[in-house]
Amino acid sequence: MDSTRVNILNTIAQTYYGINQDSLIKYANEAGVLAKHIGFTKGEATSLYQKGYYYLIKGDLESASNSANQSLSLEITTNNTNGIAKCYNLIGNISRFLEDYKKSILYYNKAIQLEKSLNNQDRVAAILSNIGAVYNTQGKFVEAEAVLKESIDIYNSLNEEDKIYNAISNLALVYTQQGRHTEALAYYQKCLEGYRDNGNKIFGAAILLNISLVYSSIDENDKALPYLLECYELNKEMGNQLSESKSLIGIGYVYRSKKQYNKALDYYNKALSICNTINSKEGLHNCYNSIGALYLEKEDFQLALENYKKALEVSLALGSKSGIAGSYTELGVIYYHLGDNQKAIDNLLKGKEIANELSLTVTQKEANLYLSKVYEKTNNYKDALERFKDYKTQSDSLFNKENIEKITQLEYDYKYKQALESANQRELKLTKTVKATSQDLEKSQRSLLLGVITFLVVALLLGSIIFYLKLKHAKSKTQNVIIEQKLLRSQMTPHFIFNSLSVLQGMILSKEEKKSVGYLSKFSKLLRITLENSREKTVLLSQELEAVNNYLALQNLEDNTYNYSVLVDDSIDASVIKIPPMLIQPFIENAIEHAFRDKKENKKIDVYLSCHDKKLICKITDNGVGINTDSNTINQNKKSLATTITSERLALLAKDFKTEGSIKIENRKKYNEQGTIVTLVIPYLTES
Repeated sequence: MDSTRVNILNTIAQTYYGINQDSLIKYANEAGVLAKHIGFTKGEATSLYQKGYYYLIKGDLESASNSANQSLSLEITTNNTNGIAKCYNLIGNISRFLEDYKKSILYYNKAIQLEKSLNNQDRVAAILSNIGAVYNTQGKFVEAEAVLKESIDIYNSLNEEDKIYNAISNLALVYTQQGRHTEALAYYQKCLEGYRDNGNKIFGAAILLNISLVYSSIDENDKALPYLLECYELNKEMGNQLSESKSLIGIGYVYRSKKQYNKALDYYNKALSICNTINSKEGLHNCYNSIGALYLEKEDFQLALENYKKALEVSLALGSKSGIAGSYTELGVIYYHLGDNQKAIDNLLKGKEIANELSLTVTQKEANLYLSKVYEKTNNYKDALERFKDYKTQSDSLFNKENIEKITQLEYDYKYKQALESANQRELKLTKTVKATSQDLEKSQRSLLLGVITFLVVALLLGSIIFYLKLKHAKSKTQNVIIEQKLLRSQMTPHFIFNSLSVLQGMILSKEEKKSVGYLSKFSKLLRITLENSREKTVLLSQELEAVNNYLALQNLEDNTYNYSVLVDDSIDASVIKIPPMLIQPFIENAIEHAFRDKKENKKIDVYLSCHDKKLICKITDNGVGINTDSNTINQNKKSLATTITSERLALLAKDFKTEGSIKIENRKKYNEQGTIVTLVIPYLTES
């Protein structure tokens, strides 16, 4: 069906998120065009939702907002609560990048309410992580840490290790802002491992940038540079311009720390050009602040003043308290150097007040240092002394935070060295004792020692041989099951291809051109699906059912010898569930080959999929002779072997997927009916 194709296209688009944005927009557009053509509103809404995320990553916030709002309107018309919640979250993300934090929090909370009503705990955790990121940007670190830990707790309770990284990354960012660098780096390294595993480039670029910021903040700029360069290449590849500008600023800072000011300024200006193009207030604030700091280091105070004023103007419009505190403080520093003491005091006090409110230790330290200098300059020695005391207290605090990792390492090295020396001494002493004991034993109990050693060696060898044989047997059994799985998955091909080509030959010889063309089309489509599916560990349920339908249609196309149906319960979304391929088809083939041997009319095969207690159940029912009446020993043995192999395959897959898998074959006589019923409990995965 066309609606199934739309769902598949949207699912494919989603799989490319963060990995290949060009493929994402290609499949999303294709899904949208088809959905609109057939009047499939839900599919069109999903396509627009996918496009919203594409434009968001590209930095085209206007297009992202338009797509999100159109998707929301369509979801509301179909009363799709799940889709509405997703759109609210997307609008929250877009508002966050537009620096409209009030609207962002409003839509995040709307999304959480709906997700809670649907009991989608993993999505609640994801939205809480987004809220934490907003609070962090606003300088509300206590609130940010609280919601992020709540998000992490939910993920841990759900055992969702793959989805937890975004929340961990946001929490690490909070710790970075607070100067808790050791904790931040530990979290970021864990997230980097997650990126290396899943390959999400958007997430990877953000983590690489954040790691570089931590290293830069503790003056380890040589360590920061490789992360920044990798981050820059990823963002350039994805066309993520805002993140690209951030990596350029980071690279500029590394060269600034090396006093290579011209090279640093080149990178800052490249970043500034990008931020002007995309009109990003956050990016502009970062650029002006960085350029102002560069000119301050060069003692070009007038140019530094101009850029810090621009940074303050942007941070006020942005509503970022931490940015405002930093800008006021830096302006105070510039006015101090320019000799305008009153303006210096006014700006430093403003910056210090906000920094105190947010516990921004670095900003507090700088404000107090320059306030003490200005007060001393204006003969206000009492206030100068008080501010200098505060400065020293905060310097000591920062020293402890920034050097705790180095101190811990030194302590570890010292204790390790002591332990190593002690161990060497004990080893030397033990060696001497063993040597003396050996000499005594050689003199007095040589034969007994040799006997004990021989016994131990023989026991060890026997134990090793037994263990090796058991391991070999287990590996052999596993390998046999794997090989048999492959044979089972491909057993349909030779027999079925031969029969199909024979039928096709008969149609052509009978000059049934239209019928033969239709048969060939269905046959080639089934063959393509079978070949594609056989290479994959899992396939979408919708794809597997399409193959089953084609197989049944081909088997029945020549003379309509039996009726069949393939039904899926309404509670199952076949476009998001993935199952192992070729589990259902062999039992349908058995029914066609063996069930109707003595039955000429009213032949029927029904396939029905349902979901109970989180189990995916497939029932294959026929009205044939039943399993106990088939006297053909060869066929009976073949079916028994297929059942055994499938049972072992299901057991392995159940362990791998961490869901239930089993098979049961019954004669329908026990239900006062005719035929056989095969009940498969299929292991499955669900795409989020």
